[in-house]
Amino acid sequence: MEPEHPNVATILNNLAWVYQAQGDYAAAEPLFKRALAIYEKALGPEHPHVAASLNNLALVYQAQGDYAAAESLFKRALTISEKALGPEHPHVATSLNNLAEVYKAQGDYAAAEPLFKRALTIYEKVLGPEHPHVATVLENLADLYRRTQRQKEAEDLLQRARRIRGNNK
Repeated sequence: MEPEHPNVATILNNLAWVYQAQGDYAAAEPLFKRALAIYEKALGPEHPHVAASLNNLALVYQAQGDYAAAESLFKRALTISEKALGPEHPHVATSLNNLAEVYKAQGDYAAAEPLFKRALTIYEKVLGPEHPHVATVLENLADLYRRTQRQKEAEDLLQRARRIRGNNK
């Protein structure tokens, strides 16, 4: 297999995920970067695999607290996903949720809330109201509500997320 083949990028991403799961961001980062470069060269800069790779790399930066780098990559991934897949695709919702998490971590709740709500709407419409991804966004939005002293709204969302999680075990 050629070293610049998209399958190599997929393998690199998978290995990087192993390192990321172990918290070894120094090992994960260069693998995600190499996978991104391969996808960009082989598939073009606007391909959905590029967007997924941008999300992967941004998650490393987010975990390390480099929110500026994570934000930039999540925004680029969102733009690519919306253009390539349409505004209501689950990958768009993933990028919205990830970007909202960056804003929430920085205390920019006004920027995060509409992104969470849009991600929630997409997931509910496309995947159904009982999907685990819906529960994840409900939990993330509930955390934002707790941080902004909206306890009742937070508890309502958490109860719904618990019901979903219970239904999917």
